[in-house]
Amino acid sequence: MANYVVQVKEQTIREMKHYYTSNLVEKLPQGALFVAKLSGCTITAYRSGKVLFQGKDAEKEAGRWDGRDAGQTKEENFSTVSAIGSDEVGTGDYFGPIVVVAAYVAKEHIDTMKRIGVKDSKQLTDEMIIRLAPTLMNDLHYASAILPNPEYNRWQQSGMPQTKIKALLHNEAIGKLVDALPQRPDAIIIDQFIERNLYFRYLEGEQHVIREHVYCIPKAETVHIAVAAASIIARYLFLQELDCLSETVGINLPKGAGEQVDKVAARLIQTHGEAILPSCAKLHFANTEKARRMANR
Repeated sequence: MANYVVQVKEQTIREMKHYYTSNLVEKLPQGALFVAKLSGCTITAYRSGKVLFQGKDAEKEAGRWDGRDAGQTKEENFSTVSAIGSDEVGTGDYFGPIVVVAAYVAKEHIDTMKRIGVKDSKQLTDEMIIRLAPTLMNDLHYASAILPNPEYNRWQQSGMPQTKIKALLHNEAIGKLVDALPQRPDAIIIDQFIERNLYFRYLEGEQHVIREHVYCIPKAETVHIAVAAASIIARYLFLQELDCLSETVGINLPKGAGEQVDKVAARLIQTHGEAILPSCAKLHFANTEKARRMANR
């Protein structure tokens, strides 16, 4: 039976009790404030603020509340501290690797980053990123973790969820950067793809896990400019990797996962055979089957 424990504040306990009103039971263990029984999970909340989730759906239910009260600095205060930001690109692209970058921006450099146009890479064209990223890479401390397609496919085929893949890569990039910095950052901000406690559960068993001052925040690029800087450098490195793959396979590999990607993948199959795909593509995407059908017409 899976067990998960989260630590929350009194207000969240009240919210949880209201949320599970129809599932509450009368008999309570010592020290408990409420017990709720769902079909796949039993939730027990204690006066200490600990909430225990048990059962096959424990992780799913814990994820509703995990990180809600992680003792984080208020987000409006994050924008002015010295921080590491961490972001990833490539997870939605059929061709190319996953790239995670962690970048450090000291508080005295925040205004400079704003003046030169640093913002979320999704708001910038690739041409703007290609112009801006080298400046950031020269001026900032940063570290990257790049997962090539062959290794990505091995991890994915072994049953590893993409959220765990991303957690491992974020921790790797952050760890490299923290070890290289002469001083500790005030905060380490990850653009949230999973709740904080679940993020750390995926890292159980890893030898070097960065835990101190780590926050997982939605739309983190709007919270601290270090995340935006990381996203720009990550995009730049991804574009470089995609160019190298294009040169290797002899075809210009497009970004994304749309119809143009299907056509190019089909051309690759026709030219080199299907065995070429693991070296440059994420095989579990639906594009693989579409390309296979197109190539065999």
